[in-house]
Amino acid sequence: MKQEILTITENSPVTKSVWRMQLGAPGLEEQKPGGFVNIRLDGLYLRRPISVFDSEPGRLTILYKVVGRGTEQMKDLEPGVQLDVLTGLGNGYDLSKAGDRPLLLGGGVGVPPLYLLAKKLRAEGKAVTAVLGFNTAAEVFAEEEFRALGCSVTVTTADGSYGVKGFVTDALPQEYSYFYTCGPEPMLRAVYRAVKTSGQFSFEERMGCGFGACMGCSCKTITGYKRICREGPVLEKEEIMWAEN
Repeated sequence: MKQEILTITENSPVTKSVWRMQLGAPGLEEQKPGGFVNIRLDGLYLRRPISVFDSEPGRLTILYKVVGRGTEQMKDLEPGVQLDVLTGLGNGYDLSKAGDRPLLLGGGVGVPPLYLLAKKLRAEGKAVTAVLGFNTAAEVFAEEEFRALGCSVTVTTADGSYGVKGFVTDALPQEYSYFYTCGPEPMLRAVYRAVKTSGQFSFEERMGCGFGACMGCSCKTITGYKRICREGPVLEKEEIMWAEN
């Protein structure tokens, strides 16, 4: 974890509710796939954790959904504004287990952390399949970015207004070597039941501090409680113990 002062170089809408923000600084290190940053905003006590969409030395990009006070404030920030950001948070995805044909499953704002993962896997020559799930056509984003990497991409919408009607589990390919997924918990539970290989889940959890001090985002695993912000947000399929609804 590092505390950085980053300058906004872009902040623009991608859909009606999803925005893209690019931040930079000369000494900023490249972030890891599946990691996140924690942004301090004026007048708000808690930082806002946002997953990393793309990264290279000196620059990172996030996609965020406007859903509350913090993200509402973020969308009004102009290029040139500087932000206090904690970078390098989270354990990220382990690429070493991907095999030759990894499958990426993302739902809504769970799509962004999969892009940098796909970018790294494609750089290793992997045949990446990405299934991206949304509620409706107006909410679809990042499809062309994944295609530009050379991924095989399927989009699903719950209402059938674009792509395959249904959820990401309705568009699973016949063959894949391993899977990576991120999205809301109901989607993750459905993926857990549907997949046929080992894989990694990235959890979307409300975080207080973002670096393991407050224990507010703990979840139960076969080896005890783990903090989503510190030991996560990525957990292996075999270690997850789902809480009863």
